[in-house]
Amino acid sequence: MLALLATSCGIGGSAGSPVLEADFSVRGSAGDVPLLVQFTDRSSGEATSWSWDFGDGARSSERNPAHTYEVPDLYTVTLEVGGPTGADVLVRSRLVRAFDGDLKGIWTSPRELVGLSTSGSAWNNLRAEADRPAGVPLVSDQNDDADVRVLAKAIVYARTGEEVYRQEVIAACLAAIDTELGGRTLALGRNLVGYVCAADLVDLPDDADVPFRDWLERCRSEVLDGHTLVTAHEQRPNNWGTHAGASRAAVAVYLGDRAELERCAQVFRGWLGERAAYAGFEYGALDWQADPAQPVGINPRGALRDGHDIDGVLPDDQRRSGVFLWPPPKENYVWEALQGALVQAVILARAGYGVFEWSDQALLRAVTWLYESCDFPASGDDTWLPHLVNAHYGSDFPAPVPTSPGKNMGWTDWTLQ
Repeated sequence: MLALLATSCGIGGSAGSPVLEADFSVRGSAGDVPLLVQFTDRSSGEATSWSWDFGDGARSSERNPAHTYEVPDLYTVTLEVGGPTGADVLVRSRLVRAFDGDLKGIWTSPRELVGLSTSGSAWNNLRAEADRPAGVPLVSDQNDDADVRVLAKAIVYARTGEEVYRQEVIAACLAAIDTELGGRTLALGRNLVGYVCAADLVDLPDDADVPFRDWLERCRSEVLDGHTLVTAHEQRPNNWGTHAGASRAAVAVYLGDRAELERCAQVFRGWLGERAAYAGFEYGALDWQADPAQPVGINPRGALRDGHDIDGVLPDDQRRSGVFLWPPPKENYVWEALQGALVQAVILARAGYGVFEWSDQALLRAVTWLYESCDFPASGDDTWLPHLVNAHYGSDFPAPVPTSPGKNMGWTDWTLQ
């Protein structure tokens, strides 16, 4: 992967000497304070010295240091390496996201947004969407985009405090109630999470919050085309299940249902590959599974088939492309499943679960496979996902600005800038 920002200085040495290029990986870069973050040097060339600036006034000369952040904030981390061929510097802006556990919301919070710029293409795109009429919410329509537009309004309100946006969000949340009837759980899973996160950002007044909460309670157990949010999450190991899980987790946090949230985390951990946590899914064709006798939602680290890399494949969505082939077909259902999975991961992570590290960083491996083995980068309504992955893993996948919102979430090019 390419570095976000690498500035070379004083590169020298004899002809043929490997060029020194600073690089590093990070584990645990987002969470509540005190936040322990592990940094690992990945520099190429011959480095003999390391100088870290963690962004909070602390420094280290260790090669692979760990550092604890005590104060909630966003931190830029700098690594300077030196060696016989010269020196190089890598700066990763806003890499560490240390939260106050009492002030964070389901998806984001006004405290995180207040200092962000209100200029540039990402903001202009977000604000233009927020300024469009919300339309008539129709949660039963899996292609309805009122949910992400309402979320845009909530984000703009959280940043600006302009009451007109809050009133539109309140009206839309009330108008969405019971519009899921007649649809499928796929539509409910896609559309519900946006309204929940929007409601959380604007702090619904009691006369709206009471019916909204009543509706969320109904949505959890409502049978739609043979499934509920819960059964879809616990039985479908593909995009249906990941979208259902994202909305299920958001509802659990909004309602303060810790037992339900714990169950969401257990099921998601199983989907990521830890079958000992949960293995109750009903899989389809097993052509892309690393081990058909032990199927999982994301193939384990180091998985190979016929000598080809299938580490990070989402087998139950990749199977929609057909039997195992190489080069691998570009199956867009995989990206859609990641929309649900990554939203689910953020919600659980913000609630205190170490999701992004589970199953050997399964979500990072999934995105890496798509970029590096499948040559299938995010495009269209998936372009908000690399911003999220980069923010949580310190990775540097190409992240377009502005992005297009997805089927359940968006606007990460501005909120995670």
